[in-house]
Parts: sequence; C-alpha cells; structure tokens
Amino acid sequence: MAAAPADLEIGLHSRGEHTYSVDLRYTQPDSATDIRLNSSEPILITLDPVALRALELDPLGYGQALTAALFAPPELRVAFAQARASAQSLDQPLRMRLVIGVGAPELHALRWETLRDPEQDRPLLTDERLLFSRYLAAGDWRPVTLRPKSELRALIAVAAPSDLARFRMAPIDAPAELARAQAGLTGMATQTLSTPGQATLAGIVAALREGADLLYLVCHGSLVKGLPTLWLEDESGTVTHTSGVEFAQRIRELDQRPRLVVLASCESAGDSAGVALNALGPLLAEAGVPAVIAMQGKISMETIADFTPALFRELSRDGQIDRALTVARGVVRHRPDSWMPALFMRLRAGRIWYVPGFADERQSFEKWPTIVRSVTRGQATPIIGATLDEQVITSPRNLASEWAERYNFPLAVHEREELHDVAQYLSISQAPMFPREELVDTLRHTLAQRFADDLAEGAEQADIYDLLAVVGEIQRERNPHDPYKVLAEQPFPIYLTTAYHSLLSEALRAAGKDPLVEFCRWRPELESIPSIYDDEPRYLPTAQRPLVFHLFGILAEPDSLVLTEDDHFDFLLRVARVPDLVPLAVREAITDTALLLLGYRIDGWDFRVLYRSLLQQEGRARRSKYANIAGQVSPDEDYFLLPVQARRYFERYFDYNDISIFWGSVEDFTRELLAQIAAAPPPAAPERASLRRR
Repeated sequence: MAAAPADLEIGLHSRGEHTYSVDLRYTQPDSATDIRLNSSEPILITLDPVALRALELDPLGYGQALTAALFAPPELRVAFAQARASAQSLDQPLRMRLVIGVGAPELHALRWETLRDPEQDRPLLTDERLLFSRYLAAGDWRPVTLRPKSELRALIAVAAPSDLARFRMAPIDAPAELARAQAGLTGMATQTLSTPGQATLAGIVAALREGADLLYLVCHGSLVKGLPTLWLEDESGTVTHTSGVEFAQRIRELDQRPRLVVLASCESAGDSAGVALNALGPLLAEAGVPAVIAMQGKISMETIADFTPALFRELSRDGQIDRALTVARGVVRHRPDSWMPALFMRLRAGRIWYVPGFADERQSFEKWPTIVRSVTRGQATPIIGATLDEQVITSPRNLASEWAERYNFPLAVHEREELHDVAQYLSISQAPMFPREELVDTLRHTLAQRFADDLAEGAEQADIYDLLAVVGEIQRERNPHDPYKVLAEQPFPIYLTTAYHSLLSEALRAAGKDPLVEFCRWRPELESIPSIYDDEPRYLPTAQRPLVFHLFGILAEPDSLVLTEDDHFDFLLRVARVPDLVPLAVREAITDTALLLLGYRIDGWDFRVLYRSLLQQEGRARRSKYANIAGQVSPDEDYFLLPVQARRYFERYFDYNDISIFWGSVEDFTRELLAQIAAAPPPAAPERASLRRR
C-alpha cells in the first residue's frame, strides 16, 4: 500500500468585513495526534475581494497577492513550512485541504488555485508532493461507499447543440471530445451520450440512475445573475438552458450518486464576480457528490484537451483524485488558464475507488489454500451481517440516515448513521414497536422501488417473505457472484447470521438444500414460541440440512429483533447469563471451525455485540487453529477521521485475535473465493486396492 499523505487542514472563518481567522491542523499518517497552530490570540488575515478582482486578468499577480494575504502572519508561514518539511522528512506528500467556514461563502469566489509557494514564489499547486482541494461538507447525510476499481462505470455526456452559433458560442467537436474522454478512461466500462438529442437533462439523469461512478460532462456553461446554467440539448439537438440548481437537485435525488463528476464546461465553478457557492461545482458537492472537478472560468478547449487525458491516466493509477488533479494541472502549467480546474471534495482521504485484498498482502495472501480447504470440506462457518446484501436491501447506515431525515432525529450528527441510535429515538418518541414495524414497511418499499421493473404491480403490498423470495431469485439470476448464492452452494452445515430477513434460507433452498431456520430467544417472552428442536430434539446440522441461526431475530417475530440501543444491551446481558440460548452446535462451530465474518462494518454495533456475546466468550486459543477471515464490507476511507490509523488499528486488533481482514465488499471476497476454489487442485481420490500389502 502506497505511503499515505500527511494531512494539513487550513480553516478560514469570518471575523468581520474582509477579516478572517485561520485555524491550522497538521496530522501525520502514523500519529493520531493533531498538531495545531499554537497561539493565545486568534490569527487574523485580511482578504479583499475587490482588490483581488482588479488582478483577474493577471493570474501571476493574482496568485502573488492572494499568497501574500493568506501567509501574512509570520506564524502561519512558519507553520506551513514546518508541515511541508515534516511530510518531506517522512517521504510522504502533504494533503492540503482548504475548509471555508459557513459564514464566509464569499471566499469560494477567490482563485485559490493560483496560490504560489510563499518562500520561493513559484506555482504551489503543481507540486506533486502537495495535494490541494477545497473541502466541503455535504448537506446530504448519506454515507459515501466506495467501489472496487474493477467494477467502475463511467458516463460520458457531450452536449453539442446544433444552434450554438445563434448565441455566438464556440462549436463543440463532439466526436473529438468523446474520443479524448474514452482514451483517458481506457479499461473502465463506459456509456456515452454524444449524438444529437442525447445529452438532455432527462437522458443524463436516466443514465446515472442505471449506475455510473464517474460523470464526465462536456458542455458550455455560464453564470446568469450569479446562478450556474448548463447549455444542454433538447430532444431535437438544439440548445436548452438548464439550471445548475435543478441539475444538482436531480443528482441529489439519485439513490446512488456518482463518486466523481468532471465538468468540462466554462464557468462551471463560478467566477469572482458572482456568488460562487451557487455555481455548479459547489452545488454538486453540497448535494453529496464526493468529488467534483469544475472550471472556474472560461477555460480553453486546448487546455481541456491536454488536461483531461492526464487527469484520467493518473486517476487510474491509485484512485487518488487530488493527486491526479495536481499532476494534470502540472501538465498544462504553461497555459494561462491552467489554474482554472478546481477540486471540491468531501473525501478526507481523497480516494474514489479501492483495490480489494488482504491488508498489505494484496498480491500474495498466503492463507488461501487453508481457506479453500476449510470451505470445500465444510469445515468453516459463515457469520453473516446485515450489510451482506446492500445490492438488494438498503444498508443499516442508509436506513438510519433515511429514518433520521424522515423523523427529524435531533441528536448528534454522527449518530444519524447509527441504526441503534435512530431506532432508540423512534422507540421513545413514537412507541416501542414503531421501529420494528417501520423496518418491515421500509424494507418492503425499498425492494419494490429497487426492483420496480421486475415486479408485478402491487408488489409493495405483498407479504414481505414472498417479496424477499422473488427479489432473491432475481438477484441470483443476474449476479453469478451474489454472496448468498456463493455461500449457499458451499457444504456448510451451520450459518450464523445477524440479519433479520430470509435471503439466506431462500438461497439455500434454491441450491437444493433443506435449511432449518431458528432464532435466538433472548427475551423471556419469546421462549414459548415453538422451536425446531421441539420436533427434532436430536437434530444435527448437515450440508444438506443446514441450520440457519438468526442471532438478532427475524422479521416474522418482531419482538425478537435486536434493533435499538437498549435491545443490544439487554441481549448482551441475557446471553451472558443464559448461554444455552445459542444452540450447542453453533457454539461448537464458533470454536472448532474456520470463521468467515462477512457483511459487517468492523466498528459497527452489530459486530461488537456479536464479538462480545459469542466470539470472545468461546475462547481465542481453539480458534487460532484455523484461518479466520473478517471482511470489511465498507472500505470507504472517508468514514473514518484518520483512515490510515483506523485501518492499522483494526489490522492489529484482529491479528491479535487470529483473524485476517479482507478489505473489500463481500462480493469482492466471494468472487476471489470462487477463483481460488477453481484454481485449487482437486483432492486426490484414494486407491483402495493399492493400500493392501501383497
């Protein structure tokens, strides 16, 4: 894994007309300690937009004046120099994020990309050892989930209306622009909208809805009364002026927004004469797009022609968008408009895709043979979390965010993504049964919406188990690497799950097996519900008649669901006092087989409660005999405040517990597992006759 950048955050906050306070925080990758600018008094600077505007035709003079104003306080200049020197001594780049306070929106209109080195008066942001972005918090609370590089899809939209000359606008060479973008995106699946009448607002949104991780939009743009406007096409291929506000709103409404939007349109990031927060780049970032590259002036097509291939070429190397932009800006540094591409980002780590694998051993994980042997011989136990099925059912984080928004969750921002916190709030503000009933309703609505094209009319009123059965079948038919399908086809006698639905048991039935489903009766009032062991007291799980044990309850018994914060605490206490609530066969499997912990956020409550209630109690010594795997299903580095340190912490923690971390989605893991099984030599069949002495 490449060396992670050191982190420098510069925050600017309004203190009156043209006066701003400066916060500076520096963090090294191997340290969780922030180094802050020490001063008993606020550090103040003066930024005069009117004086800077007089230099707009002189990028060099503008950059010099802006640099002199930002680094006017000597302590700021010294602190910046020390941060750069520290990063260089560690042989690491310095990630520099400019954070503009909500009370200072006028600062977004300044041309920060013209900044110069305060010591040597040379361009600052073409230095590949300094990665710059404008950091914006999103108004959309939905988390950013990254995808593996191999699955990325791009949408290239080129709006070249046939009547641009009528508005005295330069023509756009659609074939050339398309070829340039495709050359830069070699190796990525792409969809194009470039023939007349395709690059409409409706066409772009429809294509994004089908799934696109990157949107590259070529069109003319302008600021009209301070508001961004895109010159898209109508169905006949002529100009239609599209409000940037409407465009951003349509992106916000998507279930899955693109990870990166590149706007190759003039003035798409606003100019210093307008209110740049209303320009499209910041609007898209505020709408929840993790990274937006936009042009903050009338950039030439010649500059775009050199900038774009360099950007995508570098992006394909490591997924680091701020590094790729720095390199691309360096390629066009000889052009007077090289400063115009601006990066608006809400990713602290700057990465828009990841490469799945085991920690730092991505190319040579040595335990695959023993994992394959355990799986193919049925000597492994899958322990399955609620995030295994994010392609079918919304994740707990998305569910929590949706409920928080709908029911005006009033507590801390970071708790809006925690299902146990939001469910606890609903159980008190509404009624104890409300989140349990809401879970079923939300699940039914989500499935009906996501699979609307495949389901009959009225599906949203169907029985939830019938709906799950149909949706599971559709997903298995479409995706050969569907995690439930892959796991169901293995000879496991026991499946332990903290999910509450029936997708796993449906997949097992589709694989020709006869699963027996049981759930934990952690509440005393649940003990009267009949158990499978009432009919078969001597039942022993087998590969053909496996046991599916739902540790945190099932939808059919709402009282069994471990959903709220109180539920998790009560569950822990009850299981600790009465270990027999978990069948003996399950407890034995946890200690005497290899474990595949899949579909968990390692720092999530469901995993913590699972670990404390079962895995830790059953003892580490016996488990160390096997190769155990934990899949980090959500490798979005933006989720953690210090992603590098968090990752290393998890790796040390699980290494101590003899569990290897696979960094990637469950589908990444099942795809690799099938490949390893296919590549493994078949077991040799014994020749019984040769065993006899002659």
